[in-house]
Amino acid sequence: MTLTTSLAGAALAFDLDGTLVDTAPDLVGALNGVLHEQGLPVLPLRTARVMVGRGARALIEQGFSAAGAQLDEPVVPGLVARFIEIYRARIADESRAFEGVEDCLDALAGAGARLVVCTNKPTDLSIALLDALGLTGRFGAVIGPDLAPAPKPDARHLLHALSAVGGVPSRALMIGDSATDIGAASAAGVPSVVVSFGYTEIPAADLGADHLIDAFAQLPPLAARLLG
Repeated sequence: MTLTTSLAGAALAFDLDGTLVDTAPDLVGALNGVLHEQGLPVLPLRTARVMVGRGARALIEQGFSAAGAQLDEPVVPGLVARFIEIYRARIADESRAFEGVEDCLDALAGAGARLVVCTNKPTDLSIALLDALGLTGRFGAVIGPDLAPAPKPDARHLLHALSAVGGVPSRALMIGDSATDIGAASAAGVPSVVVSFGYTEIPAADLGADHLIDAFAQLPPLAARLLG
């Protein structure tokens, strides 16, 4: 796709898990690795898919709860570390960019937009995933919570990500799939776009985003209309 509208000076910040990339298969796979090692039943992907997106600790907590097992606080750090170890080893075994992502990013960049990843996934894991999928070079920066003053939904995470690529809130969009993304955008005064196919237990249409898209092909013309 090609945009005839210039997006020079505009900046678009993207969440990663559940927005750019369908990472649920590998995240659930890592969770199931931890559950199996603890002698607990593993979870089917269709059940656990909506659990991902809020970090390793929350995923482990929900995994134990679904298995009817008690999770004792002293063992949590070790389980999180083991989860990350398993996940890092299989980070893109099954994870794939959602349909249309590459064409969308290329169209936006071709029109002059600055692109940045704004994710609560640790930066090193985010870059490892994007590297494995050949997507890293399409972004001016990748900003995980460890590189920001505070994680989403704090506005400072999004503002820092935009600043990293020379963007300003008045000519920016935040694209995500969860209440965390929408909250960060609202707090930063940045219009939000939510995808309908991400990881959220609340229907995407009920998250309160300014715009809802069902496919990445819809994003370039929307960005042109809002930021061109």
